[in-house]
Amino acid sequence: MTAPIAIVGSPTALGGHFDGMERTPAELRALGIVDRLRARPGLAGTTLVDTGDAPNDPGWAADADRKAKNRVLICTYLPRLAGHVRDGLLAAGHDARLLVLGGDCTSHAGALAGLRRARPGARFGIAWFDAHGDFNTPDTTPSGNVWGMPFAMIVGHGAPDLLAASDAPTVDAGDAALLGGQVLDETESRILAASRVAHFGAGMLGTDAGMAALEAWAGVVARRVDAFYVAFDMDALDAAGDWAVAMPEPNGISLETAVAAVRTVAAAAPVAGFGATAILIGRGGDPERTADATARLAEAALGDR
Repeated sequence: MTAPIAIVGSPTALGGHFDGMERTPAELRALGIVDRLRARPGLAGTTLVDTGDAPNDPGWAADADRKAKNRVLICTYLPRLAGHVRDGLLAAGHDARLLVLGGDCTSHAGALAGLRRARPGARFGIAWFDAHGDFNTPDTTPSGNVWGMPFAMIVGHGAPDLLAASDAPTVDAGDAALLGGQVLDETESRILAASRVAHFGAGMLGTDAGMAALEAWAGVVARRVDAFYVAFDMDALDAAGDWAVAMPEPNGISLETAVAAVRTVAAAAPVAGFGATAILIGRGGDPERTADATARLAEAALGDR
């Protein structure tokens, strides 16, 4: 029997300088995301348990801090999200998988903390899909946006309070990959290049050689982890697709390539969780297409092969 999926909403835009993403989980539900998931062939017959949103009030607040906006609020929210994820997984049933509806991409740091709490002793790899690196720290950030830091946090790189709030590190850097990253700050780029994190650019993923390289990476990591977590910041998709996302970027990954890449990771080892973040409804882009793409990517990660 296919393991159930616990759906968790992460209503947060605390990580940055504008609001809107804190409303995304509710807006995706209004767009029928659960029915769209049920309609995907690979998820047919899978039990979907919507555990609601992690409590977060306020979901966004203006903050001029140039090091880490809403730092205290984020350090309060991430443990709460982790607890909600843990409780949702345990309530959903044995071997339940996780589906996170974001929210900004700090949500992934809390989600992985929750997965680790639900599965103590498990080792996770991470495929981080994002047009941006999200590998800054309060000492390197040019903006103060904590949503530019969670990938670094997950592998244990960053400020002690933010790391503690997300139980970090939750993934070894050698078990992590950035997919689609193309808009990186200079210092962030240098730190990533010096790390053990793999990097598959958007252009490379669009080639047979790039997909073969991803398959090889996933296969090696799969031999030492129990499962993958797939973090999908939806701005990894090429802006030409008219996606309703917070920070669209040109020359990104096509949806077809993204689905193939997620399937490649999922074929190597079980996927314990998938999270879709950076969706922003009502400020441009096509919400219906974006909701459909979210369901399709979740199917690629969590559906039957």
